[in-house]
Amino acid sequence: MKTLTALLLLGLLCSLHKTSAQGVMGISAMSAIDCCVKFHTKRIPLGAVISVSRTPSSCPRQALVFTTKKKIRYCVDPSQAWVQSHVTKIESRSMTSSTTIATN
Repeated sequence: MKTLTALLLLGLLCSLHKTSAQGVMGISAMSAIDCCVKFHTKRIPLGAVISVSRTPSSCPRQALVFTTKKKIRYCVDPSQAWVQSHVTKIESRSMTSSTTIATN
């Protein structure tokens, strides 16, 4: 009986350790995803992009993140002319759709 109790206790401790280790890893992985390590260099078709967001100011490299219809996220250089053009068009597209929703 003592052996069974000891094994159950050991199993419980192992599972708690694994759970807490995953929690710490998840936090660090989460912040790494928010920052961009390198930029996507090829032009992304405007029709594929559904949203744009900015990386947090805490990131060492400032970037914009384009999310496509297929839920793929691309880090892009905000100083590129094609990126600035896309952002302007995406913002005007969202303003148009919010105006349409507001008038209905």
